[in-house]
Amino acid sequence: MKETIPDIATRNFSGSNQAFWGGVREAAGMPAILVTSAMTGFGSLARDSGLSLDVSVALSIGLWGLPGQVAMAELWAMGAPVLAILVASSMGNMRFLPMALVTIPWFQGDGRARWTRYLAAQIMSINIWTVFMRHAPIIELNQRYPYFMGIGAICLVGGTIGTVLGYTLAGTMPSAVTIALILMNPAYFLFVFSSVRQRNCIIAVILGSFTGPLLHKLTTDWAIPLTGLIAGTAAFLLDHAKKKWP
Repeated sequence: MKETIPDIATRNFSGSNQAFWGGVREAAGMPAILVTSAMTGFGSLARDSGLSLDVSVALSIGLWGLPGQVAMAELWAMGAPVLAILVASSMGNMRFLPMALVTIPWFQGDGRARWTRYLAAQIMSINIWTVFMRHAPIIELNQRYPYFMGIGAICLVGGTIGTVLGYTLAGTMPSAVTIALILMNPAYFLFVFSSVRQRNCIIAVILGSFTGPLLHKLTTDWAIPLTGLIAGTAAFLLDHAKKKWP
C-alpha cells in the first residue's frame, strides 16, 4: 500500500520520509516562490557583474545567502581584492550564526551524526528558519531534522533555478525589476515577523520601521545593522519592563 503524506497541519509524521516530504510541501508555496524570485534578481545582477553562470550557481548553492552573494558580485565588478570580497561576504551572512544557535537545541538527542548538523547549517536561511521554527515545537524529535531538510531542499532547488533564470534573462529585465525581485525576500520577512504573536517581535518591527529610514539618511552603510541593534534591544527592554508592570 502506497504511503500517503498526512495533512501538514497535523505535523503527525509516521517516518522520516513523510517528515521530509512534509517539509517540502510546507515550503513549496510562498517561501520557495520568494527564494526563486530573489535569486532571479541575483542571477541577473551576477551576469551584469561579469560572473559566469557556473560561478553564479556555485555562489547560490555554496554561499547561500543573498546579502553575501550581492556583496560578492558587486565587489567583484569593482575589482576589489579577494580578501575584501571574502570578508564582506562573510559579514553579510553572519546573521545566520544566531539562527543556527537557536536551531541546534531542537535537534539535540535525535542520535544523528555530528556532520548532519553542519549540513543543516550550510542550507540555513531565514526562509527555512522561519518556517521550521513555527512548527518545530509540535514535531517529534526524530522527525525535526528530515522536516528541516525538506524545507531546505525545496528552497535550495528554487534558488538554483532562479539563479539560472535570472542569468539567462539578464539584459531583458529592467534594472528596477531586478532590484524589486531581490527586495521581495525582506518584504516577505516583514510580513512574517509582523504576524507573530510574541509582543517583543511586534515591538521590534514597529520600531524598526521608524528607525530604519531615519538611520539610512544618517549612515547608509550602517543603517541596517544599527536598526536591528537599536530596535531589537529596545523591544527586548520594553517587553521586559512591561512584564514587571502591575
